[in-house]
Amino acid sequence: MWKVARFLAVTGMVLACACGARATVIIDPVPIGNVGNTGELSGAGAGGYGPDRICGAVDYAFSIGVYEITTGQYTEFLNAVADEDTYGLYNTLMWDSDRGCKIERSGSPGSYGYSVAAERVDRPVNFVSWGDAARFCNWLANGQPSGSQDLSTTEGGSYYLNGATSNTALLAVTRGLDATWVIPTEDEWYKAAYHKNDGVTGNYWDFPTASDTAPDNGNPGGDTGNSANYWDGDYAIGTPYWRTEVGYFGLSGSPYGTFDQGGNVWEWTEAVLYGSSRGVRGGSFGGLEEYLLAASRGDSDPTEEYNSVGFRVVIPEPAAMVLLALGGLMVVRRRRR
Repeated sequence: MWKVARFLAVTGMVLACACGARATVIIDPVPIGNVGNTGELSGAGAGGYGPDRICGAVDYAFSIGVYEITTGQYTEFLNAVADEDTYGLYNTLMWDSDRGCKIERSGSPGSYGYSVAAERVDRPVNFVSWGDAARFCNWLANGQPSGSQDLSTTEGGSYYLNGATSNTALLAVTRGLDATWVIPTEDEWYKAAYHKNDGVTGNYWDFPTASDTAPDNGNPGGDTGNSANYWDGDYAIGTPYWRTEVGYFGLSGSPYGTFDQGGNVWEWTEAVLYGSSRGVRGGSFGGLEEYLLAASRGDSDPTEEYNSVGFRVVIPEPAAMVLLALGGLMVVRRRRR
């Protein structure tokens, strides 16, 4: 889809207590170390797609969500801040499209409510824009409060949005210096997906399943240890779900322990490509194997919402430094089924 297309945990708990909110979305992070690793060329010059860029070098510690943000997590977000839905966090195609994540909205403006069926809860959310992902991060940074969409909920925090909804406005948004929950930079995303986790090196796999061989899609044989949800002449699971539950291919993680960075849904990054679009990475359930490649850089307008696009979140330093000092222990963890 090219152009369609501890510290932190304690801080979150304190913010939640201060505003009377109870944290309900549980994120499972994995620390990414090897600080100061070198990058490698990605893009058309490396045999993939998109403009050439050296990707993957990160000179600080951070942690990244093991899984993509799920439909259940996003539904909790909507119920907290979107009773009016001032900035369009809900797309009706989530429910109306046969490939939507099946979040259903009920009620009327000012009293909207949102629900999702149990079999959809742990599948990645889709039909979310870059702006939606940034507002979700702000909500996490603010302690998961309930209330109108303003600077205390979705419009301030890790990103200063304050009503930004146009492509131009969203392209101008940058990560705050004191950000706690964020959309990954392209380097953060790339390192977590492809770096071999072998020290301060420039060694990378071609695919985010710790392999230089294209993964299969698990159909019909199941997880082989090199599997991902993408189209290889047939869909991995197809209708009605299209997307697997996050972590479904539990033998096919990256060297750092993330899952589904190849296939399932494209994932937003902070990258600005061509001066007019935001980056997406990793391919989707409906894309070819070549889109899973480290060399392939995708992009889309930051306002666009597609059935093949979702996101995951990152915890940048200094929060991640404290996480690492605690051996990766995190108070906020993904709720297990």
